[in-house]
Amino acid sequence: MNSLRAHASGAATTLRVLGGAGVIRPYGPRTLVALGRTIARWGTGPAGGFASLAVREPDRVGLVDELGELTFGEMHRRSNALARGLAELGVGEGDSVAVMCRNHRGFVDASVAVAKLGADLLYLNTAFAGPQLVDVLEREQPAVVIHDEEFTRLLSTAHVEKRLIAWADTDRGTTIESLIEGHDDSELAPPGRHARIVILTSGTTGTPKGAPRNEAGIDAAVSMLSRMPLRHGWRTHIAAPLFHTWGFAHLALAMLLGSTVVLHRKFDPETALRTVEEHRCQSMVVIPVMLQRILALDEEVLARYSLPGLEVVAASGSALPGTLATSWMDHFGDNLYNIYGSTEVAYASIATPRDLRESPSSAGHPPYGTVVRILDEDGREVPQGRTGRIFVGNNLLFEGYTGGGSKDMVDGLMATGDVGRFGGDGRLYVDGRDDEMIVSGGENVFPKEVEDCLVGHEAVAEAAAVGVDDDDYGMRLRAFVARRSEVTEDELKEHVKNHLARYKVPREIVFLDELPRNATGKILKKDLAHWDEETS
Repeated sequence: MNSLRAHASGAATTLRVLGGAGVIRPYGPRTLVALGRTIARWGTGPAGGFASLAVREPDRVGLVDELGELTFGEMHRRSNALARGLAELGVGEGDSVAVMCRNHRGFVDASVAVAKLGADLLYLNTAFAGPQLVDVLEREQPAVVIHDEEFTRLLSTAHVEKRLIAWADTDRGTTIESLIEGHDDSELAPPGRHARIVILTSGTTGTPKGAPRNEAGIDAAVSMLSRMPLRHGWRTHIAAPLFHTWGFAHLALAMLLGSTVVLHRKFDPETALRTVEEHRCQSMVVIPVMLQRILALDEEVLARYSLPGLEVVAASGSALPGTLATSWMDHFGDNLYNIYGSTEVAYASIATPRDLRESPSSAGHPPYGTVVRILDEDGREVPQGRTGRIFVGNNLLFEGYTGGGSKDMVDGLMATGDVGRFGGDGRLYVDGRDDEMIVSGGENVFPKEVEDCLVGHEAVAEAAAVGVDDDDYGMRLRAFVARRSEVTEDELKEHVKNHLARYKVPREIVFLDELPRNATGKILKKDLAHWDEETS
């Protein structure tokens, strides 16, 4: 009886959330039959998602990039032709195809076409170095690599026989466009299996790992939409990289919501604002460093863009430093939603504008269908307010890394790799990575708290802190700061001392022009940890 009630409650929530988002809409009988047949044959991944949009609204614009507009019908036909071309190159069910593309139609063409063949998609980070690419491609063994021409030289060190150019800067090599133009774009027969999506971890602590997922289905969308008011038919500027979990999540949401996806190959802060304004985007998808770069624009530039029609700014990928959330909302209105999660567990919690106004450092509350627990080293739940390891349970957990291994599990909950706590307000607070905590003179220090304090100083643009060996204290804290105006090391130490316990004051502060980051905006702390070696 309880399970029946839970099922009924879940179904009611799904209907309420999808109805509120405008996903549940009146269609004629013929369209409904065609939709049902399409989803049954192609699934809910890229193949079925975009094919269903071609059934629902074939003539509506589905994608805008630097080359122009594509309707949902055109996107469907392009992917049919490209799938036939890829099949001639030897791609078949169960194969893997690597995609190393910036944000443009080629990424979407490749994703849908590969999925229509029943092959798996491996998304490569466009900021990978040569050795990282070699390691990943040797481990994953893709049948074909689809990449932008700018990455040709970088890929030359990897042993890949078949390559296809997605964005061409010259006339050299076989391109996606040439395959599309040279092949039939009529309907395809569906494969016997559905594609898996393999997202790579950020690689901030070593070689990136492959985290595969099968089709998430409706659950992923309901979870997100339960705390983020995205709507059917919106125009969405996805500025976050599509190869990253966050960017791809919104490409997947677009399949359900019928969103028009607006893309630019490379992020530029003023271009992002102009894009939102010119294309009348109601939502924008970013990583936090993009918000920082936008707010760092001259006031004269920022004043040109009020963006009253921008209703949701969806941020994820790393923590929001200091007062970034309130600074953004003070300028552009209360439209910021910050999502905490990981490649492995998907969405753990979502902070709404209200959460960020009342507690800017919080990660908000778990969305629908997600359980978050704070556990100690023995797997026991800790009291409210006590710091412990963050574990998450939902229907979106990944299946284990492609190279073997997984995250720690306790009673069906998966570790995020972070430590945090639930505050008295019921919100989740993330203190940092569980392997970043240092013990200095017997006291536990989490770098994130010190970083947020430093960023709170008006002269600091960004900050990072790492633990380094110390003969007297075992470990000590070293901070790295990028300044926006003149300030001394002693002044910043005094600032930290005035706000935090004395043992949290960094023993040294190093000034850099900018902090090293990967393509998804995460600070590369492994590089900072070896700063002494690199500068000696």
